[in-house]
Amino acid sequence: MILIMDFNFLYNKKISIIGAVRSGVAVAALLKTHGADVFVSDSAAADKLQSFILNLQAEKIEYEVGKHSDHVYKCELMVISPGVPSNAPVVLEAKKRNIKVVSELEVGSWFCQAPIVAITGSNGKTTTTTLTGRILSDAAKKHVVAGNVGTAFSSVVLELAETDIAVLEVSSFQLDHIDKFRPIISVLLNITPDHMDRYDHSMEKYAASKARVFKNQQADDVLIYNMDDAWTNKIVLQARCRKIGLSVHQKLTKGAFVEDGKLVTSICGTRTEIINIDQIFIKGTHNLYNSMAAVLIGQLLGIDAKIIQSTLKTFEGVEHRLEFVRKLNNVSYYNDSKATNVDSVWYALQSFKEPIVLFLGGRDKGNDYSRLTDLIRKQVKAIVAIGESANLVEQSFNGATVIKKAFSMEEAVKTAHLLAQPGDVVLLSPACASFDWFKNYEQRGEVFKQLVNKL
Repeated sequence: MILIMDFNFLYNKKISIIGAVRSGVAVAALLKTHGADVFVSDSAAADKLQSFILNLQAEKIEYEVGKHSDHVYKCELMVISPGVPSNAPVVLEAKKRNIKVVSELEVGSWFCQAPIVAITGSNGKTTTTTLTGRILSDAAKKHVVAGNVGTAFSSVVLELAETDIAVLEVSSFQLDHIDKFRPIISVLLNITPDHMDRYDHSMEKYAASKARVFKNQQADDVLIYNMDDAWTNKIVLQARCRKIGLSVHQKLTKGAFVEDGKLVTSICGTRTEIINIDQIFIKGTHNLYNSMAAVLIGQLLGIDAKIIQSTLKTFEGVEHRLEFVRKLNNVSYYNDSKATNVDSVWYALQSFKEPIVLFLGGRDKGNDYSRLTDLIRKQVKAIVAIGESANLVEQSFNGATVIKKAFSMEEAVKTAHLLAQPGDVVLLSPACASFDWFKNYEQRGEVFKQLVNKL
């Protein structure tokens, strides 16, 4: 659905782009190709942006790094990358100057001829997005998987024809700055506390951000939502489109649910038994919700149930999300670096019956750790507290279990190795952002895996 039919709209339009990594560089190139006068600005130091700077130079795009100078405000439009929070000073100043601010997601949608599937939620959106892409691949349906999942939407949008599908993982930061972004199918998996530091510690503000995924949907569009999640149930009352639920606790007349150990769907007047839930490769209740959402997307896009069933039996999940690393001396090591909030850790702990040595900590986002206390008393034999929030972790769980602090990932892995006994699980599921020790959660997970494989 192309929203800008006349690209003369962009000719010589001064546009500032905040963020000089994947999405920022991609949207800058896309806009420049269509005649815009673009300027890219990133506050990070040049040595952290070398490969992206080379791309900007190759495209002859003007840029600055190490600061946001006054030049960024000499524009008619500001585009922000997914990693730029809505409360960043540069964004607040642009709004103060009455400069329109949109996300890279919004700009990408202007050029998209294909129907869009947009998947959001506090937890599970990467797994659901990736699984949906895999279902489409197995069905030989041309598509792209992009957005917050790693591939910039702007870098692939021009590859799409009207008969293709754009499957997008979208974050609250991206949704904060949409204008006309309209998916034909939106998915709201759950709304649990996350990024509280960036939403004034208000669940109402955070939930309102997530609700923007269906803001522009019309009567013929579809919203898939988790009926078992309190905040999600509350917020979807605003939706003007068709709503299809998913639940593991109740049978539905319309949606996806569990009956007699089977994942069942009932949509468009047709009931389909998709798969026995114990045949789904990715385990855990959280992944059952993710699977249900992907199944409904697949069916709504016309994918045969047998193909969907086959995919569910073989899809192994995503890297850094409860990823098995190795077994050493009958101790199993798992990388769950993508667990950057308390709710993700809660689900991760529920996935194991074995005693756990748990890595917790990093850059805190306003976490309330109290939800984990009972689980940690029952299942976690020791916590290895890491990163900037190590002291906070220690204070939060003092008396609940053994706590050891580590001052590097190498020290943390060695400490966990000494604490773990045969039959235990060592789990990196930190409940925090990674930006204290690492550039992102992927690097944190990779370093963890490298160190574990060296033991």
